[in-house]
Amino acid sequence: MAAGGRSTDHRRGKSALFLIGCGWAGMAPHWLQGPLRLAPAITLAVLLGGYTLRTVLLRAFGPSSAPAEGEGASLAALPAVDVVVAARDEQAVIGRLVERIAQLRYPEGQLRLWVIDDASRDRTPEVLAELQERHAFLQVLRREADAGGGKSGALNLVLQQLQGRWMFVLDADADLQSDTLERLIPYAEQGGWAAVQLRKAEVNATANWLTRAQAMEMALDAVIQQGRLAVGGVVELRGNGQLLRRDALLSSGGFNEATVTDDLDLSFRLLLDGQPVGLLWDPPVQEEAVLSLAALWRQRQRWAEGGLQRFFDYGPGLLSDRLSGAQKLDLACFFLLQYGLPVVAIADLLGALITRTSPTVWPLSFVAFGLSGGAILAGCRRPGEGPPLPAMNPWNLALGIAYLGHWFVVIPWTSLRMALLPKSLVWAKTMHLGEDDEAPMEDPAAA
Repeated sequence: MAAGGRSTDHRRGKSALFLIGCGWAGMAPHWLQGPLRLAPAITLAVLLGGYTLRTVLLRAFGPSSAPAEGEGASLAALPAVDVVVAARDEQAVIGRLVERIAQLRYPEGQLRLWVIDDASRDRTPEVLAELQERHAFLQVLRREADAGGGKSGALNLVLQQLQGRWMFVLDADADLQSDTLERLIPYAEQGGWAAVQLRKAEVNATANWLTRAQAMEMALDAVIQQGRLAVGGVVELRGNGQLLRRDALLSSGGFNEATVTDDLDLSFRLLLDGQPVGLLWDPPVQEEAVLSLAALWRQRQRWAEGGLQRFFDYGPGLLSDRLSGAQKLDLACFFLLQYGLPVVAIADLLGALITRTSPTVWPLSFVAFGLSGGAILAGCRRPGEGPPLPAMNPWNLALGIAYLGHWFVVIPWTSLRMALLPKSLVWAKTMHLGEDDEAPMEDPAAA
């Protein structure tokens, strides 16, 4: 089982090296002469842009070669599944989730729901006790406030008691179609996957401009992940709506309690253990997008920190022969665009101010934003179940592209904080509101 034994001290030094390397890459071109200043950025724009274009857009707009999605199987033949939810202060949504799980079509006795009440201070324990009286499939575990390990610790606690072939991890605000498992399990079994991530769909995309932008971002993410998978790259888990084969999870060491993002860390654990991860577009898992910039800032700092932690923790393994050439290329391109480019761009601006020259990274940034816009366009125009995706008009597309600029603030700030401040592992919780006036997910199975 993956306890928190891995030391986190080395991350400060690696964060500092990451900042120094990106800082040098962003500032050095300003001391070159004339057109040579743009040469590094143009070269990277061609190489990384070419890979991204081949991986994402040509696959997204071209004919699909992916296995058929959503094909059901005989209910009687489906294996046992344990649905697992780590819940802390979720009184607003936990009842809705339990009732939704009760509506899933699955063989009687083959489905159990485990809720880990992670030291809730609201009415979550009382709500769960009431639900247990009505639903025999509901199992509740209680963790004390000082148990440690965050969500990973909660998941490891229940993992010791599971016996089903599959473990289906959900957030407390998740919503599912009634036929989700009868379509997801056969897809995972027939594809030989060790894990499958469902596409994430935002239930409250119409609440404001910020939730609309997040809905576009989730569509972009799913398109990119499917493109990466199609060319032999890497698919990453996203926490909510992840199906895990229990023996593969145990073989990979369980959940790492020394990280703030259990899903991203587990993605690399499975990768290094040779366990394949797939992604399913339909049916999606429905969740709430955060409603304010303050909540987005807290959430994205955690995502950025966890994303960098896994590269720092598993770097030697990622460079070893345990990964194929296609996987290494995919991870290198992803790391440079997602984490390297934002820090290099900030260093480029500082270099421009110091030397009084023009910025030099703009060709690479232009290509990155342009290709991201193409992925948003492809994702939001693709037919899909669940909440409708934002309409692709010039305003929404411009909003989606501009919104992605927040990573150019989040990544550099998080990297600087990781390099300078002693690490105290804190698992920041995203609040789930579960408003009564939210529109329910369209359920084609029920229709």
